Amino acid sequence: MSVTGLAVIYVIIWWIIFFAILPIDVNRTKTVKIDGEDPGSPENPKMIKKFLYCTGITTIIFVIIYLLIKFEYLNLRNMIT
Repeated sequence: MSVTGLAVIYVIIWWIIFFAILPIDVNRTKTVKIDGEDPGSPENPKMIKKFLYCTGITTIIFVIIYLLIKFEYLNLRNMIT
């Protein structure tokens, strides 16, 4: 598989994991109310922590998929035909 194909697979897995992790560990109770702000939005969404967790989980899943493709346990071309 080419480097471009591997990069696309990594990005797709990353976004799926990111959107799955996004609602975890969110406290929606507000201490300070600001006019014009959504009352359900969290004060601290902890985005850096979620970004790091997402990148780590994605890397583990990607390495597993890469090894399955490399050792031909997961061969997409044979599955299509």
